[in-house]
Amino acid sequence: MLRKRQQFRAQVHQWKDAALFAFALWLTHVLWAPFHHVVFGREIEPFKEFIWLFLVIIPGAPLVLETVGFYQRSVIGSRRDAYYQLAKGCFLVTLGLVLMMFVFKLQLARIVIGLYGWTCFLVMAASEEITRAIYKTRYGQTQMRRRFIVAATPEDMAAFDREFDQNMPDAIEVVGRLDLQQSGVGELVRMLHEKAPNGVILAAKHTYFGQIETAIQACELEGVEVWLLADFFQPQISQTNIDEFHGKPVMVFRSVPDESWPRLAKTVLDKAIAGAALVFGSWLFLTIALLIKLTSKGPVFFRQARCGLNGQPFMMYKFRSMVTDAEQRKEELAKFNEMDGPVFKVTDDPRVTQVGRWLRKYSLDELPQLFNVLKGEMSVVGPRPLPVDEVRRFDDFAHRRRLSVKPGLTCLWQIKGRSNVTNFKEWVRLDLEYIDNWSLWLDLKIILLTVPVVIRGTGAK
Repeated sequence: MLRKRQQFRAQVHQWKDAALFAFALWLTHVLWAPFHHVVFGREIEPFKEFIWLFLVIIPGAPLVLETVGFYQRSVIGSRRDAYYQLAKGCFLVTLGLVLMMFVFKLQLARIVIGLYGWTCFLVMAASEEITRAIYKTRYGQTQMRRRFIVAATPEDMAAFDREFDQNMPDAIEVVGRLDLQQSGVGELVRMLHEKAPNGVILAAKHTYFGQIETAIQACELEGVEVWLLADFFQPQISQTNIDEFHGKPVMVFRSVPDESWPRLAKTVLDKAIAGAALVFGSWLFLTIALLIKLTSKGPVFFRQARCGLNGQPFMMYKFRSMVTDAEQRKEELAKFNEMDGPVFKVTDDPRVTQVGRWLRKYSLDELPQLFNVLKGEMSVVGPRPLPVDEVRRFDDFAHRRRLSVKPGLTCLWQIKGRSNVTNFKEWVRLDLEYIDNWSLWLDLKIILLTVPVVIRGTGAK
């Protein structure tokens, strides 16, 4: 199925699921109300006082399900996988409500929240089974499946068969095939009349543009949809998207996630975490600043130009953990560098101050980068930003792909060894693993795993 059509259907399902999650909260409250007085000796709070929670559940529940991969499943795929993702989503939504109860001191009966997760799961499971049952009916097959004729050269037809015969999407049925080398437009028109397809898939190299254009014109006259498999170029990493630029069709090759609701949620999460940390951690900032000022000469903060998104330089902030002439003494320590490649790392660096050694062990020197996050120059999770001069010394241009996303406070490197990783290629591999597998759930997982690593000071130098 085309991505945009798939996205539209996913949005329809998301609205449906949002309504079901909201309905589940109301249903839980209504079903428990008759028993609450018997069990606890008092009436349950009226639901109208909590109806505003719908403003959180309706946008939040689909976002959580998207994060756990619920909308990437096949309609008739594995029940076990679908219910596992659903159970994880229901748990996270319920956990979110529990946190809201704590933060806003809500008086909603705790037993209602406890039962809400189960109600969500049962209501969503019922919806899942109804969808599966409808899909298996003739009506469901007619509504969900689309019939196509594939028109291609023999070579491209063979490639199409290899790719799709064993893994044809559920929503597509091939009802006919046409050899563009042997047959003309007349044969295509005959097949359109005979097979009555929903559309035609054209798969041919650019040398057959003449036949492709004629076939498209014939389908236009018939009012039949055409899909042109524009695989004239074969990128190894980038994903190809068709877009529009001032009315002109554009093929976009992109190796990082496009703008989406999860990406927007990541930005909002970055600002929320950075803002909350700066407010609630202000006492810690003042304490560290005072320690630095009292124990060594020089400024409290260290500023350095680092490479940000796409290599754009920005000024990164840290608490100063070294002596003031650290940059000037870097050359004399170059022979002790323990990191392969352009990055500089030294165990027991003599330039580090006594307080600075403690700050580095627990990554407290990185706290001012929360200001960079608020400014939009960094993210909470992303590849660590490197100094501009180190990036210029990259001997493999493929390493620059780590610059295709915003740098962050923590990433896979932070939780898988930190400074114990001495091979720069391994560092880059972990960064690219993060980029290629990015999801909001992965960000949350990395944030949670970073906390114990930082508290223990694992791998710090």
